[in-house]
Amino acid sequence: MRTLYIAGDSTAAQKYADAAPETGWGTALPFFLHRGVTVANHAINGRSTKSFLDEGRLAAILEAIRPGDVLLVQFGHNDQKAADPTRYTEPWSTYQDNLRRFVAGARERGARPVLATSVERRRFDAAGTALPTLGDYPAAMREVAGEERVPLLDVQEQSLALWQQLGPETTKTYFNWTAAEQDNTHFNPPGAIAVARLVAGALLHSRVLAPGDTRRLDDEIPAEWITWPASEESRP
Repeated sequence: MRTLYIAGDSTAAQKYADAAPETGWGTALPFFLHRGVTVANHAINGRSTKSFLDEGRLAAILEAIRPGDVLLVQFGHNDQKAADPTRYTEPWSTYQDNLRRFVAGARERGARPVLATSVERRRFDAAGTALPTLGDYPAAMREVAGEERVPLLDVQEQSLALWQQLGPETTKTYFNWTAAEQDNTHFNPPGAIAVARLVAGALLHSRVLAPGDTRRLDDEIPAEWITWPASEESRP
């Protein structure tokens, strides 16, 4: 049995009952993976590459990861926060340096690093064109992946295309739009399932996973399959 570790931010993280219906795509990823592939979701709200490293969260993963496992790294949303020195990274220097630390740590333990560009936010112009919001961070990650010869899942490009296909109104049903909140960054169950499908398909296409490791890529996944634990006691 192999384990796929996720290092990321709130877009991927496990959510709890007090946050429902907000859902991270990491929660839905197991629906698309064979039971022989275990998901260990270490993504956590509000983290950037810098704060995740500074808090020792990569170190905790590296204590547990084993040869043959996969470390999937997706950061960028919080690395953009220039006003917050605890999280901000510059895309072409500190962000890339941090990504290389994730790559090196996984390789040192015989695990396979995989980089995933951040999933896009919901943003449209007046003409209904889906707009990128992540600045230079996706391009900076693509460069690191090429230099380090690491598999790249271009979730930013794929999600932007999906939001364009769905359009401004339908995408509201994928994001955490509620009577109290209009959230264009985080997902509800249908959105988390849609992004997880993109991630699983990219893992297969990039040959990180074999065809026998994935399932249901073309199936409808009921939103009711998503559940929210009562507390964080079960987080890794």
